[in-house]
Amino acid sequence: MVATVMLVDDHPVVRTGLRAVIDAHDSVEVVGEAGTGEEALELAAAIHPNVVLCDLRLGDGMDGLATTRALRALPQPPAVLILTTFDRDAEVLGALEAGAAGYLLKDVSPETIVRAIDVAARGELFMPPELSARVMQGLRAPLPKLTDRELEVLRHVALGESNKDISKALFVSEATVKSHLVHVFTKLGVDSRARAVRVGQETGLL
Repeated sequence: MVATVMLVDDHPVVRTGLRAVIDAHDSVEVVGEAGTGEEALELAAAIHPNVVLCDLRLGDGMDGLATTRALRALPQPPAVLILTTFDRDAEVLGALEAGAAGYLLKDVSPETIVRAIDVAARGELFMPPELSARVMQGLRAPLPKLTDRELEVLRHVALGESNKDISKALFVSEATVKSHLVHVFTKLGVDSRARAVRVGQETGLL
């Protein structure tokens, strides 16, 4: 069976390169392209590809994770493979939680991309060995979860704002900001604002 594939990437040159890679193999066929998550949803509902190859960053609008969740919620959901340059643990785990059938980095070989499409089309999970170990480790030690308000505070800290600035921006007292920061520091296992920001960036929270 030939696996039908839809490409989702906001860079036309990337889609052209992927199409060339896929068209060189008889087992897979590109049946559509989209530059945004919104376009991908509309097109997938119309052409019903077996597999969607989707980037994480899609410019304005829906990102790759939101697109994955929406595609998987369609009446005839395609398998979704994330193909991106981002390999942070939070993004890999986030993609799997959103329903992705695999996660690939853009520096993989053309053969790996085609093999991943074949595997996903069969309803199986594809994960390169170098990411598999990290995924298992991440599942054993889940990433810290901050509340929406704690994330807001951390984002303001990342902008270099003081507690006074943050309290004004969020319309709360400075004592409340300090309380949120204590919770953030505890959850992230850090003891300073700089380390909190760095861990937030490393884990994909920021």
